Amino acid sequence: MPARNSYQAEKAVRTMRLARVVGNVVSTIKNEKYVGQKLMIVQYVDGSGEPDGSARVIVFDCADAGVGDLVLVNVDGGAAGMLLDECCVADYAICGVIDSLTFYDV
Repeated sequence: MPARNSYQAEKAVRTMRLARVVGNVVSTIKNEKYVGQKLMIVQYVDGSGEPDGSARVIVFDCADAGVGDLVLVNVDGGAAGMLLDECCVADYAICGVIDSLTFYDV
């Protein structure tokens, strides 16, 4: 049983990342499937909220986030299902705004 739990924890780490919203994207011309969808620019951060050195990315916003918010980003390619339908192309999506974050020594 412990191996299964560690596998699930490892998978969760790879599919969700902490990020800070640092900007938004305005696109007047886009595929009709994306009309009405909000795009944000995020910077991935470490557990202390500091940038982790990776490049900023553009993500769809499914959680009504704003600039400066700490968010949880789905990075496993399943973002399309959260957004529209399986016919759209979307690898990254903000799926939650984080109000507080606590780490415990375990």
